[in-house]
Amino acid sequence: MKLLASRIVKKLIKKKLKISFAESCSGGRLSSAITAIGGSSQVFTLGLVLYSNKSKTSILKVSKNIIKKYGTVSKQCCLAMVKNLNKISKTNVCVSITGIAGPGGGSKIKPVGLVYIGIKAGSKIIVKKYLFKNKKRSYIQRLAVDKSLNLILNILK
Repeated sequence: MKLLASRIVKKLIKKKLKISFAESCSGGRLSSAITAIGGSSQVFTLGLVLYSNKSKTSILKVSKNIIKKYGTVSKQCCLAMVKNLNKISKTNVCVSITGIAGPGGGSKIKPVGLVYIGIKAGSKIIVKKYLFKNKKRSYIQRLAVDKSLNLILNILK
């Protein structure tokens, strides 16, 4: 993870780009992975941990209708999070993570381990859906961060 984060920071510095994060189920671990790297202050602008629905609607301005219709763990919410983060942070690269890290909180439709990761880089936006099979909270959080780092690296190529 540290190697990936280091490569990302170097690429962002080289390209003179800024990055920001809106994290839910990862609890700030993505921000922590990047800020653990020397030189990250040149590229890291903002890291928000938005755990409650209220924080997503009041701070990130995710529509209450999106949350009511699709839930916070949805492609639609993840997309709104990354788009609105971009408006707030004005950074070149934005990443949003929402999911169910467990051990409780899951259902048949949205099981523990369901995670959405959104990335906006310039005009390009992607939202990926993952279903991590291991039900351990720390494992799900770590995998969400690992997948995010890989997606960031790929979008920077």
